[in-house]
Amino acid sequence: MFVCRTCRQTVQSATYVQWPSRACVTAGRGSFEQRRGVHNTRVQCQSLRTRLVVLQNKTNLDVSLTKGAGISTSSSLQGSAEENDQKFQRPMAQTTIDEEEVKKFSNLAELWWDEAGEFEALHSMNELRVPLIRDALVNQRQQESEGTVRPSLPLEGFQILDVGSGGGILSEPLARLGALVVGVDASEENIKIAQAHVMHDPKVARNIKYIQATVEDLVGTEAEKFDAVVTSEVVEHVADVPTFVTACCQLVKPGGSIFLTTLNKTYLSYALGVVVAENLLRLVSPGTHDWNKFISPQDLQYILDQNDFSTRLLHGMMYNPLMKRWSWIKNTSVNYAIHAVKAT
Repeated sequence: MFVCRTCRQTVQSATYVQWPSRACVTAGRGSFEQRRGVHNTRVQCQSLRTRLVVLQNKTNLDVSLTKGAGISTSSSLQGSAEENDQKFQRPMAQTTIDEEEVKKFSNLAELWWDEAGEFEALHSMNELRVPLIRDALVNQRQQESEGTVRPSLPLEGFQILDVGSGGGILSEPLARLGALVVGVDASEENIKIAQAHVMHDPKVARNIKYIQATVEDLVGTEAEKFDAVVTSEVVEHVADVPTFVTACCQLVKPGGSIFLTTLNKTYLSYALGVVVAENLLRLVSPGTHDWNKFISPQDLQYILDQNDFSTRLLHGMMYNPLMKRWSWIKNTSVNYAIHAVKAT
Protein backbone atom coordinates (compact mmCIF):
# COMPACT_ATOMS: atom_id res chain seq x y z
CA MET A 1 0.00 0.00 0.00
CA PHE A 2 1.43 3.36 -1.03
CA VAL A 3 0.37 6.68 0.52
CA CYS A 4 1.12 10.03 -1.11
CA ARG A 5 1.77 12.65 1.55
CA THR A 6 0.61 15.46 -0.71
CA CYS A 7 -2.87 14.19 -1.46
CA ARG A 8 -3.04 11.27 1.03
CA GLN A 9 -4.11 8.97 -1.77
CA THR A 10 -3.67 5.30 -1.01
CA VAL A 11 -2.50 3.18 -3.92
CA GLN A 12 -2.44 -0.58 -3.98
CA SER A 13 -0.56 -2.27 -6.80
CA ALA A 14 1.35 -5.52 -7.09
CA THR A 15 3.44 -4.35 -10.00
CA TYR A 16 3.88 -0.88 -11.48
CA VAL A 17 2.25 2.48 -11.92
CA GLN A 18 -0.80 4.02 -10.49
CA TRP A 19 -1.45 7.71 -10.97
CA PRO A 20 -1.75 10.34 -8.23
CA SER A 21 -5.07 11.95 -7.47
CA ARG A 22 -6.34 14.85 -9.59
CA ALA A 23 -5.18 17.39 -6.98
CA CYS A 24 -1.72 15.89 -6.95
CA VAL A 25 -1.52 15.85 -10.74
CA THR A 26 -2.79 19.41 -11.02
CA ALA A 27 -0.07 20.56 -8.66
CA GLY A 28 2.78 19.04 -10.58
CA ARG A 29 1.79 16.51 -13.25
CA GLY A 30 3.32 13.72 -11.22
CA SER A 31 3.20 9.97 -11.48
CA PHE A 32 3.83 7.18 -9.05
CA GLU A 33 6.79 5.02 -9.83
CA GLN A 34 7.52 1.81 -8.05
CA ARG A 35 11.18 1.04 -7.39
CA ARG A 36 12.00 -2.39 -6.04
CA GLY A 37 14.78 -2.92 -3.53
CA VAL A 38 16.10 -6.11 -2.03
CA HIS A 39 13.81 -5.95 0.99
CA ASN A 40 11.12 -3.48 0.05
CA THR A 41 9.50 -1.32 -2.57
CA ARG A 42 9.98 2.41 -3.01
CA VAL A 43 7.44 4.65 -4.67
CA GLN A 44 8.22 8.05 -6.11
CA CYS A 45 5.81 10.73 -7.21
CA GLN A 46 7.81 11.99 -10.16
CA SER A 47 7.83 15.70 -11.06
CA LEU A 48 6.13 16.55 -7.78
CA ARG A 49 9.15 15.30 -5.81
CA THR A 50 6.71 14.83 -2.95
CA ARG A 51 7.22 12.66 0.11
CA LEU A 52 5.79 9.19 -0.03
CA VAL A 53 5.36 6.44 2.51
CA VAL A 54 5.71 2.82 1.51
CA LEU A 55 4.07 0.19 3.65
CA GLN A 56 5.02 -3.34 2.74
CA ASN A 57 5.14 -6.43 4.90
CA LYS A 58 4.46 -4.26 7.97
CA THR A 59 7.64 -2.26 7.39
CA ASN A 60 7.44 1.52 7.13
CA LEU A 61 9.76 3.33 4.78
CA ASP A 62 9.78 7.13 4.86
CA VAL A 63 11.22 8.48 1.62
CA SER A 64 11.92 12.20 1.28
CA LEU A 65 12.37 13.42 -2.29
CA THR A 66 14.09 16.73 -2.78
CA LYS A 67 13.80 19.10 -5.71
CA GLY A 68 16.40 18.58 -8.40
CA ALA A 69 18.09 15.44 -9.56
CA GLY A 70 19.18 14.08 -6.18
CA ILE A 71 17.09 12.46 -3.48
CA SER A 72 17.66 11.90 0.19
CA THR A 73 16.08 9.16 2.22
CA SER A 74 15.36 8.31 5.80
CA SER A 75 14.18 4.84 6.66
CA SER A 76 12.88 2.84 9.58
CA LEU A 77 13.84 -0.30 7.66
CA GLN A 78 16.14 -2.70 9.46
CA GLY A 79 19.70 -2.49 8.08
CA SER A 80 22.77 -0.32 8.04
CA ALA A 81 22.78 3.26 6.78
CA GLU A 82 25.27 2.25 4.10
CA GLU A 83 23.01 -0.51 2.82
CA ASN A 84 20.02 1.83 2.71
CA ASP A 85 22.06 4.49 0.91
CA GLN A 86 22.96 1.99 -1.77
CA LYS A 87 19.33 1.03 -2.25
CA PHE A 88 17.67 4.41 -2.21
CA GLN A 89 20.05 7.30 -2.77
CA ARG A 90 19.91 7.25 -6.55
CA PRO A 91 19.23 10.19 -8.83
CA MET A 92 15.79 10.58 -10.31
CA ALA A 93 15.61 9.80 -14.02
CA GLN A 94 15.63 13.04 -15.99
CA THR A 95 14.43 11.47 -19.22
CA THR A 96 11.85 8.97 -20.38
CA ILE A 97 14.28 7.58 -22.93
CA ASP A 98 14.99 3.86 -22.76
CA GLU A 99 18.61 3.57 -23.90
CA GLU A 100 18.13 -0.01 -25.09
CA GLU A 101 15.26 1.12 -27.31
CA VAL A 102 17.36 3.95 -28.75
CA LYS A 103 20.18 1.54 -29.49
CA LYS A 104 17.76 -0.90 -31.08
CA PHE A 105 16.41 1.63 -33.57
CA SER A 106 19.80 3.25 -34.15
CA ASN A 107 21.05 -0.11 -35.39
CA LEU A 108 18.20 -0.13 -37.91
CA ALA A 109 18.72 3.46 -39.06
CA GLU A 110 19.87 2.52 -42.57
CA LEU A 111 16.58 0.69 -43.17
CA TRP A 112 14.14 3.55 -42.50
CA TRP A 113 13.47 4.28 -46.17
CA ASP A 114 13.35 0.70 -47.41
CA GLU A 115 9.61 0.55 -48.02
CA ALA A 116 9.72 -3.24 -48.38
CA GLY A 117 11.93 -3.83 -45.35
CA GLU A 118 11.87 -3.53 -41.57
CA PHE A 119 9.63 -0.46 -41.56
CA GLU A 120 7.24 -1.51 -44.30
CA ALA A 121 4.25 -1.49 -41.95
CA LEU A 122 5.10 2.04 -40.78
CA HIS A 123 5.25 3.31 -44.36
CA SER A 124 1.88 1.69 -44.98
CA MET A 125 0.45 3.24 -41.81
CA ASN A 126 0.82 6.67 -43.42
CA GLU A 127 -2.29 5.81 -45.43
CA LEU A 128 -4.23 6.11 -42.16
CA ARG A 129 -2.33 8.51 -39.96
CA VAL A 130 -1.59 11.26 -42.48
CA PRO A 131 -5.27 11.71 -43.47
CA LEU A 132 -6.24 11.47 -39.79
CA ILE A 133 -3.94 14.35 -38.85
CA ARG A 134 -4.77 16.39 -41.95
CA ASP A 135 -8.54 16.11 -41.65
CA ALA A 136 -8.62 16.74 -37.89
CA LEU A 137 -6.52 19.89 -38.14
CA VAL A 138 -8.30 21.24 -41.21
CA ASN A 139 -11.74 20.63 -39.69
CA GLN A 140 -10.72 22.35 -36.48
CA ARG A 141 -9.40 25.36 -38.38
CA GLN A 142 -12.60 25.64 -40.39
CA GLN A 143 -14.67 25.54 -37.20
CA GLU A 144 -12.61 28.30 -35.62
CA SER A 145 -12.35 30.63 -38.61
CA GLU A 146 -13.66 31.22 -42.10
CA GLY A 147 -10.21 31.14 -43.68
CA THR A 148 -9.78 29.22 -46.90
CA VAL A 149 -7.67 26.07 -47.16
CA ARG A 150 -5.42 25.52 -50.14
CA PRO A 151 -6.21 22.00 -51.40
CA SER A 152 -2.59 21.38 -52.35
CA LEU A 153 -1.28 22.59 -48.97
CA PRO A 154 -4.05 21.90 -46.44
CA LEU A 155 -1.65 22.03 -43.46
CA GLU A 156 -0.08 25.33 -44.43
CA GLY A 157 0.41 27.49 -41.33
CA PHE A 158 0.38 24.59 -38.86
CA GLN A 159 3.41 23.92 -36.68
CA ILE A 160 3.67 20.20 -35.93
CA LEU A 161 6.08 18.38 -33.63
CA ASP A 162 6.79 14.77 -34.61
CA VAL A 163 8.08 13.08 -31.44
CA GLY A 164 10.16 9.99 -32.11
CA SER A 165 10.44 10.94 -35.76
CA GLY A 166 12.92 8.20 -36.63
CA GLY A 167 13.99 8.48 -40.25
CA GLY A 168 11.25 10.97 -41.08
CA ILE A 169 8.66 8.57 -42.46
CA LEU A 170 5.79 10.64 -41.06
CA SER A 171 7.48 14.05 -40.92
CA GLU A 172 8.00 14.28 -44.68
CA PRO A 173 4.40 13.71 -45.82
CA LEU A 174 3.15 16.21 -43.23
CA ALA A 175 5.64 18.79 -44.48
CA ARG A 176 4.64 18.00 -48.05
CA LEU A 177 1.10 19.07 -47.11
CA GLY A 178 2.41 22.46 -46.03
CA ALA A 179 3.03 22.02 -42.30
CA LEU A 180 6.14 23.35 -40.61
CA VAL A 181 7.45 20.19 -38.97
CA VAL A 182 9.99 19.69 -36.22
CA GLY A 183 11.11 16.09 -35.96
CA VAL A 184 12.74 15.12 -32.67
CA ASP A 185 14.44 11.81 -31.98
CA ALA A 186 16.89 10.61 -29.33
CA SER A 187 18.98 8.70 -31.87
CA GLU A 188 21.72 10.61 -33.68
CA GLU A 189 21.79 7.95 -36.40
CA ASN A 190 18.06 8.35 -37.06
CA ILE A 191 18.36 12.13 -37.30
CA LYS A 192 21.22 11.88 -39.79
CA ILE A 193 19.23 9.51 -41.99
CA ALA A 194 16.19 11.80 -41.85
CA GLN A 195 18.25 14.89 -42.69
CA ALA A 196 19.95 13.17 -45.61
CA HIS A 197 16.72 11.81 -47.07
CA VAL A 198 14.74 15.04 -46.94
CA MET A 199 17.42 16.80 -49.00
CA HIS A 200 16.21 14.81 -52.01
CA ASP A 201 13.17 17.12 -52.04
CA PRO A 202 14.26 20.74 -51.41
CA LYS A 203 10.66 21.99 -51.26
CA VAL A 204 9.89 19.63 -48.41
CA ALA A 205 13.26 20.25 -46.76
CA ARG A 206 12.35 23.91 -46.29
CA ASN A 207 9.47 22.86 -44.05
CA ILE A 208 11.33 20.38 -41.81
CA LYS A 209 13.81 20.75 -39.00
CA TYR A 210 15.25 17.65 -37.35
CA ILE A 211 16.66 17.76 -33.81
CA GLN A 212 18.41 15.09 -31.79
CA ALA A 213 16.79 15.57 -28.39
CA THR A 214 14.17 14.20 -26.03
CA VAL A 215 10.71 15.62 -25.63
CA GLU A 216 11.67 16.63 -22.09
CA ASP A 217 14.49 18.74 -23.52
CA LEU A 218 11.97 20.85 -25.41
CA VAL A 219 9.55 21.57 -22.57
CA GLY A 220 11.65 24.35 -21.08
CA THR A 221 11.89 26.39 -24.29
CA GLU A 222 9.05 25.24 -26.54
CA ALA A 223 6.08 24.92 -24.16
CA GLU A 224 2.69 25.51 -25.83
CA LYS A 225 4.37 26.31 -29.15
CA PHE A 226 2.91 23.67 -31.46
CA ASP A 227 -0.50 23.42 -33.08
CA ALA A 228 -0.15 19.66 -32.94
CA VAL A 229 2.14 17.06 -31.42
CA VAL A 230 2.29 13.65 -33.07
CA THR A 231 3.83 10.61 -31.42
CA SER A 232 3.12 7.56 -33.53
CA GLU A 233 4.30 4.08 -32.53
CA VAL A 234 6.54 5.60 -29.85
CA VAL A 235 4.68 5.31 -26.54
CA GLU A 236 5.36 1.57 -26.37
CA HIS A 237 9.12 2.22 -26.47
CA VAL A 238 9.55 4.79 -23.67
CA ALA A 239 10.61 4.17 -20.09
CA ASP A 240 7.88 6.21 -18.38
CA VAL A 241 4.63 6.69 -20.28
CA PRO A 242 2.89 9.19 -17.92
CA THR A 243 5.90 11.50 -17.84
CA PHE A 244 6.46 11.18 -21.59
CA VAL A 245 2.85 11.92 -22.53
CA THR A 246 2.69 14.80 -20.05
CA ALA A 247 5.77 16.37 -21.65
CA CYS A 248 4.17 16.00 -25.09
CA CYS A 249 1.00 17.65 -23.80
CA GLN A 250 2.93 20.60 -22.42
CA LEU A 251 4.24 21.39 -25.90
CA VAL A 252 0.75 21.78 -27.41
CA LYS A 253 -0.89 25.19 -27.67
CA PRO A 254 -4.24 25.70 -25.90
CA GLY A 255 -6.81 24.43 -28.38
CA GLY A 256 -4.15 22.37 -30.15
CA SER A 257 -4.13 18.65 -30.84
CA ILE A 258 -2.18 15.58 -29.89
CA PHE A 259 -2.19 12.42 -32.01
CA LEU A 260 -0.98 9.08 -30.67
CA THR A 261 -0.88 5.58 -32.12
CA THR A 262 0.28 2.61 -30.08
CA LEU A 263 -0.61 -0.91 -28.96
CA ASN A 264 -3.14 -1.96 -26.36
CA LYS A 265 -2.07 -4.16 -23.48
CA THR A 266 -4.17 -7.26 -24.06
CA TYR A 267 -3.55 -10.95 -24.58
CA LEU A 268 -4.52 -10.46 -28.21
CA SER A 269 -1.96 -7.69 -28.68
CA TYR A 270 0.71 -9.99 -27.30
CA ALA A 271 -0.35 -12.81 -29.60
CA LEU A 272 -0.56 -10.68 -32.75
CA GLY A 273 1.82 -7.82 -32.03
CA VAL A 274 4.64 -9.90 -30.57
CA VAL A 275 4.30 -13.62 -31.28
CA VAL A 276 2.88 -13.40 -34.80
CA ALA A 277 4.38 -10.12 -36.04
CA GLU A 278 7.88 -10.73 -34.67
CA ASN A 279 8.39 -14.47 -34.38
CA LEU A 280 6.16 -16.03 -37.01
CA LEU A 281 5.76 -13.55 -39.86
CA ARG A 282 8.92 -11.57 -39.07
CA LEU A 283 7.19 -8.32 -40.01
CA VAL A 284 9.61 -6.66 -37.58
CA SER A 285 12.71 -7.96 -35.85
CA PRO A 286 12.21 -10.18 -32.79
CA GLY A 287 12.51 -8.09 -29.66
CA THR A 288 11.11 -4.94 -31.26
CA HIS A 289 8.25 -4.80 -28.77
CA ASP A 290 8.01 -5.36 -25.04
CA TRP A 291 4.42 -6.22 -24.13
CA ASN A 292 4.97 -4.87 -20.62
CA LYS A 293 5.28 -1.39 -22.13
CA PHE A 294 1.97 -1.56 -23.99
CA ILE A 295 -0.82 0.62 -22.58
CA SER A 296 -4.60 0.47 -22.75
CA PRO A 297 -6.61 3.29 -24.34
CA GLN A 298 -8.28 3.91 -20.99
CA ASP A 299 -4.98 4.49 -19.21
CA LEU A 300 -3.70 6.69 -22.02
CA GLN A 301 -6.92 8.73 -22.01
CA TYR A 302 -6.62 9.12 -18.25
CA ILE A 303 -3.19 10.73 -18.64
CA LEU A 304 -4.54 13.01 -21.37
CA ASP A 305 -7.50 13.97 -19.21
CA GLN A 306 -5.20 14.91 -16.35
CA ASN A 307 -3.41 17.25 -18.76
CA ASP A 308 -6.67 19.02 -19.74
CA PHE A 309 -7.12 17.20 -23.04
CA SER A 310 -10.45 15.86 -24.28
CA THR A 311 -10.51 12.85 -26.57
CA ARG A 312 -12.07 13.54 -29.96
CA LEU A 313 -11.36 10.19 -31.59
CA LEU A 314 -10.42 6.70 -30.46
CA HIS A 315 -10.23 4.14 -33.24
CA GLY A 316 -8.75 0.70 -33.72
CA MET A 317 -6.36 -0.15 -36.53
CA MET A 318 -5.63 -3.47 -38.21
CA TYR A 319 -2.72 -4.48 -40.43
CA ASN A 320 -3.25 -7.05 -43.18
CA PRO A 321 0.16 -8.66 -43.81
CA LEU A 322 -1.01 -10.20 -47.08
CA MET A 323 -2.30 -6.95 -48.55
CA LYS A 324 0.33 -4.98 -46.62
CA ARG A 325 -2.24 -2.36 -45.79
CA TRP A 326 -3.79 -0.84 -42.68
CA SER A 327 -7.48 -0.23 -42.16
CA TRP A 328 -9.63 1.43 -39.51
CA ILE A 329 -11.66 -0.91 -37.31
CA LYS A 330 -13.83 -0.44 -34.23
CA ASN A 331 -11.91 -2.95 -32.14
CA THR A 332 -9.02 -1.40 -30.18
CA SER A 333 -7.66 -4.64 -28.72
CA VAL A 334 -4.39 -4.49 -30.66
CA ASN A 335 -3.47 -1.23 -32.42
CA TYR A 336 -5.31 2.04 -31.88
CA ALA A 337 -5.12 5.77 -32.52
CA ILE A 338 -6.17 8.67 -30.31
CA HIS A 339 -6.78 12.30 -31.22
CA ALA A 340 -7.27 14.67 -28.30
CA VAL A 341 -7.60 18.46 -28.05
CA LYS A 342 -6.19 20.70 -25.34
CA ALA A 343 -8.52 22.98 -23.41
CA THR A 344 -8.32 26.67 -24.28
